[in-house]
Amino acid sequence: MARFALPASVTVANAGMAVRQALGELGAEPAAPSWEVDAAALSDFDSACLALLLELRRQAGDRVLRVRSAPSRLVHLATAYGLDFALGEIVADPTRPEQHS
Repeated sequence: MARFALPASVTVANAGMAVRQALGELGAEPAAPSWEVDAAALSDFDSACLALLLELRRQAGDRVLRVRSAPSRLVHLATAYGLDFALGEIVADPTRPEQHS
């Protein structure tokens, strides 16, 4: 399994760099049957984070994309935009306190 940890902040200002980093790390294991994105550090994000995850889903092709330890606000945002189905497995961390920005 190929893994990538999202940075603490994924906003319009830095999403392009985060996508490049993610694709570099995840693509380094071309035979991996799945990609796992760890969102535990993510605390500051906007809709650009969803765009990043959608790009990873697109680039993953037939691989399974799993987003773990996501802030529940990110899961709610994905659902509100109707994108939760397209992202693969996106799982909120129920032990994580809500942070609002």
